[in-house]
Amino acid sequence: MRFRDGLLEMTVLPGSSHPSGASGSRLDADDSRLTSHVSRPGRIAVLPPLSLYIHIPWCVRKCPYCDFNSHNAPQALPQDEYVEALLRDLDQDLPLGQGRPLASIFFGGGTPSLIAPDRIARILDGVATRLSVPDGTEVTLETNPGTVEHGPFADYRRAGVNRISFGVQSFDDDALRRIGRIHDAAQAERAVRQAQDAGIDNLNLDLMYALPQQTLAGALADVEKAILLQTPHLSHYQLTLEPNTAFAANPPPLPDDDLAWDMQEACQQRIAAAGLAQYEVSAYARPGRECRHNLNYWQFGDYLGIGAGAHGKYSELGTRDSGLGGGDFAQSGPGESLRIRRRWKVRAPRGYLEHAASPRRIGGDDVIAADQVPFEFMLNPLRLNRGFSLDAFAATTGLPADAIDAQLRAAVARDWLEVAGGDVRATEFGRRFLNDVVGAFLPGRAPLVHNGPHDE
Repeated sequence: MRFRDGLLEMTVLPGSSHPSGASGSRLDADDSRLTSHVSRPGRIAVLPPLSLYIHIPWCVRKCPYCDFNSHNAPQALPQDEYVEALLRDLDQDLPLGQGRPLASIFFGGGTPSLIAPDRIARILDGVATRLSVPDGTEVTLETNPGTVEHGPFADYRRAGVNRISFGVQSFDDDALRRIGRIHDAAQAERAVRQAQDAGIDNLNLDLMYALPQQTLAGALADVEKAILLQTPHLSHYQLTLEPNTAFAANPPPLPDDDLAWDMQEACQQRIAAAGLAQYEVSAYARPGRECRHNLNYWQFGDYLGIGAGAHGKYSELGTRDSGLGGGDFAQSGPGESLRIRRRWKVRAPRGYLEHAASPRRIGGDDVIAADQVPFEFMLNPLRLNRGFSLDAFAATTGLPADAIDAQLRAAVARDWLEVAGGDVRATEFGRRFLNDVVGAFLPGRAPLVHNGPHDE
């Protein structure tokens, strides 16, 4: 699993297949400390923070590596129709927010900068009339450097956007052509400068490494150019071949795993030296400039998702007699229960436009089974360098912390996780095999048996 800035991507991380003889030992961990914090019951004081994700499904041209819900834009983009559809969709989902203020708003895609600033303003005005949007709420717009001309950044800022995420991917023109991007390096640099000139200083750059035919020097050169632009946030992630993409059907020549690992390590060191601290698997920021929207994802917060193919995650707190119906409620205490749902909208833009005001806009709506919740939780905060607290696990899942006692002990023994003072995080070794660590929390998965310093 990985994140593009603001967007969830499921993928296989480097090293996800655990090599024979590679697991280590952490038997010197403080077992008494682990026990004292895993045995506490689940406690829910309030529902988690709520964010809003708004999906714009069109691109000028779909990139060959992209597995997001994106579609080539028609000659005449139905901007007004789509704005109205988004607000009708939001009207239907309002009860799921349960009156909470928004912690963040994120326009993702696709290419949201294909939507004119005045339409973005209409969307944000419509959101503000339906939900509480506190002053200073982070509002991010994803932007393709090839789709914004001089001037609109100031208009987007006036519309309410205060953070821009640029899909740069590389500053090498040959590399950009090989991955099917429509912009060049000069356009990317110019777009970032224009956003800064417009007074938007909260900027992210998306960069990829392990691109077709890329060398270690090439990956480092991209990072150097990004650093020179002095943006406070950088998302740096590996290109992977996702199913049902053009690259999966016709794979380009990619760096091998060893070279990709060398790129990752060298780039991480250079980014850190420039003053951007890694706070998540692929995210780096200056102090105070971490992406609030992504942090809410990674801390298992809730989010409404509107737009074609948009996903949302919702918590419902009730009692045994609340009338919320059947389904899986995790028991958090006497009479209290928590149910977690995921809902997604139909993917096709035309179908979404036709049904945005009706239940037919919903592509699926699933209650997460109680025994699946630990796995769903671990998909998120284990990506954070700081990990999570057992109190946070109990509060956001409704489960007692001892529900994951056996898995934690096994992961600690393998040197995948460390537990201290009720806080859990992946070790440096565990971060290399994060898919395996997370998979250990799947329901029915037997705790891994530790055979000593090196498993056979």
